Amino acid sequence: MAPVSKFGVTSSSGGFVNADAPTGQKSSGQISNGQIPSGQEALFDDSDLRPLPADIGYRGPVACAAAGITYRQLDYWARTGLVQPSVRGATGSGTQRLYSFRDILVLRVVKRLIDTGVSLPNIRAAVEHLSRNTGEDLGRITLMSDGATIYECRSADEVIDLVRGGQGVFGIAVGSVWREVEGTLSTLPGERPDGGIIEPSVGTDELAARRARSAAS
Repeated sequence: MAPVSKFGVTSSSGGFVNADAPTGQKSSGQISNGQIPSGQEALFDDSDLRPLPADIGYRGPVACAAAGITYRQLDYWARTGLVQPSVRGATGSGTQRLYSFRDILVLRVVKRLIDTGVSLPNIRAAVEHLSRNTGEDLGRITLMSDGATIYECRSADEVIDLVRGGQGVFGIAVGSVWREVEGTLSTLPGERPDGGIIEPSVGTDELAARRARSAAS
């Protein structure tokens, strides 16, 4: 494993480390207590990870449902610039914010990081880093942390090294979170910036069938 390079917050409060190599997963896409589950390749299985069109947005209540957060959290994070809606912001009275698929994916990752006790400065560093990864690249990332520092891993070897070194207390597989968000949004209405409503069209059974066809091809 190549030497890691640090970026983001790098003081006693911790920071973000880019490790460079892919790992293992639980059904929730998390590694906890330094234990690496079997089936490590699943953490980096980015097959059939296709984001929804960037011009499809989701209102606050839908974003909250898909990200597993409260509306109060959503509003606070938007006002403080942690995660802002990229499809449409609140520009006036009665205007509804619209969050993209990617926005909601990041919101759900932020919720996971908060639940595991990561500090806000490090969460901001993680969000900034994730924003630099485009498209399916996000699905190839697993975030590991020892509570003080966050590491980006892209291989099972990197995760194993971190866990053995005591630096990987827990992990979040972004690809797994991606599928959770995709599954939830497939049952909820979307909206275009011009106000056009997009009704749910893909059920969970169809999503499973689509992935099975992709895996077989």
